[in-house]
Parts: sequence; C-alpha cells; structure tokens
Amino acid sequence: MKLSRELKTGLVTAIIIALFFWGYNFMKGQNIFDTSPRTYFAKYSNIGGLSTASNVTINGMKVGKIVDITFDRDPESRGMLIVEFGVNNDFKFSKNSIATIYSASLMGGKALSIDASFEGEEALSGDLLAGKVERDMFTSLGETINPVQVKLERVLESADSLLNGLNSVLNKEGRRNLSETISGLNETVSGFKNASVSLNNVINENKDELSSSISNLAVTTENFAKISDSLVSINIVGTVDALRESITRFGIIMEGIEQGEGSVGKLLKDDGLYINLENASKELEELLREIKEHPRRFVNISIFGKKDKGYQEKEE
Repeated sequence: MKLSRELKTGLVTAIIIALFFWGYNFMKGQNIFDTSPRTYFAKYSNIGGLSTASNVTINGMKVGKIVDITFDRDPESRGMLIVEFGVNNDFKFSKNSIATIYSASLMGGKALSIDASFEGEEALSGDLLAGKVERDMFTSLGETINPVQVKLERVLESADSLLNGLNSVLNKEGRRNLSETISGLNETVSGFKNASVSLNNVINENKDELSSSISNLAVTTENFAKISDSLVSINIVGTVDALRESITRFGIIMEGIEQGEGSVGKLLKDDGLYINLENASKELEELLREIKEHPRRFVNISIFGKKDKGYQEKEE
C-alpha cells in the first residue's frame, strides 16, 4: 500500500508532537509511560527554590520527581504552598514520614527527601505528609552573619558619630588647647621625675639614719609587744571579780543603812536620837549660859576658909 505524501507528512508531524510532549513532561519529571506512579503531598510556607524538575530521594536514592507546586486554596492556610511529588519505587513507608526540602548541591539546587518512618499506618498514594525545610549552609551562615552585621553597622555608626564629634572638637583652637594640655602633662611628668630623683638622693644620703630609725622602731615594737604580754599575764579577770564583789557588799551596806539597820542606820533613821541630841544640845547651851552669868553658883573658892557672904545672901 502506497502512502500519499500528505499522510506521511501528518504521521511525521504527529510523531514530532508526541516526542515534544514526552520530552516536555520528562523535563518536568513526569514519565508519561509510567501509568501508575504513587503521588504524595506536603505543605510548606517556603520551598526555598524547589521546582518541578527537582528530584525526590529516599536515603539518597532517587525515587521520583516533583510533579506540581501550587498555592493552598484553603482560606485558613492562604499563602501556604502544596508540593505534589511522585514516587516510582515500590518502597513502603508510613504516614509518619517527613518530606524534607534540602540543598542538593552548593550551587543552590533543591531536592526533596522522604525521611521514611515505619511506625503507624502505611502511606497511600494521595496522602499528605508532614513537610520540613532543612537549613542549608548558606542559610545558616546568613542567620549567623546577620546579627553580626547589624552589630557591626551599629558600631560603624557609633564610630562615625565619634569621629564627627572628634573632628568638631579638634578644630584649630581645640588642637591648640590639646597641645597645651600635652605640654603641661609633660612638664608634670618631668616634675615627678625630678622629685623622684631628689627623693632617691635624700634616701641615699640618709641611709644610715634611716636604718637606725628603723632599728629603733623595731626595738620599740618589740618592747611594746612584751608590755602587752605582761598586761595579758595579769589576772585582770580576778581583779574585776573582786571589785564587783566589793561594790556588791557596799551596796548591801548602803541598803541596810537606808533601812535603819546598825548604828549608822539608826543614827540616820531614828528621830528619837535626833531629838535627844537636840535637847542635850539645848541643855548644854543653857548650862554654859548659866555658868557664864552666875559662875559663883558652880565655883566656890575661899582663901581663908570662910564662905562668901555675898553668894550666901543672894541665895537666901
């Protein structure tokens, strides 16, 4: 059977279109000749550059490709990304497995790894697995450098402010004042140096006197230590106890006197003794006055043995 030119052209065109369609899907990671791939889903907030050409691996072995990446249509998860990936291998794992996006190379290429778990119910085609994004070296380095960069920028800003302030201070007059201050400081240091030299000279010239003074001070200190030891050796405690006992006894005596005990107490407290003494004093005073006024009544002296008539008559 002879084919016409138009039919040949149509067959060639159909074959070219089929090859193009297969190649396009193959570049997307889909094998149109594989009629029964298992597909799974995972949800992420950021996929870090993952594409439909990225590989899917289990323990480093390629088992499939990323099928599609779409936004979640659920209003509560708006902005989340849903990654659909296919697994051509018949390797079984559970729903507790985790789909982790990781860096496949230093050039920034991304891939998806299934961290297989065998506990729990087996994952079936169409199930949603937990998603996780693994930080790559550049991300970790960036997270480490960013705080340092912020601090460095603050330091540079502070340094810039300091330099501006320093430039404003170090004008012509400020530089002159600073120069004068440094000159004064040099003079002060020179004065201290000269004073130190003079002090060294004085010490060298009076070395013997200083040695003698230090020796005398040492002897005085030693004697003071001996005196201290002697004072410590005195029975100060016994002396204080004896003094306390004496004070206690004196207090007892004074208390007895206050209560009228003993001769001194009676003398101070007995009113009768005071009255008797007062009466005796009055009688003695009257006696002395009587003797002074009438001495002949108490003294009778006769030279010739005769009575004094005047006294006798007076008494009659």
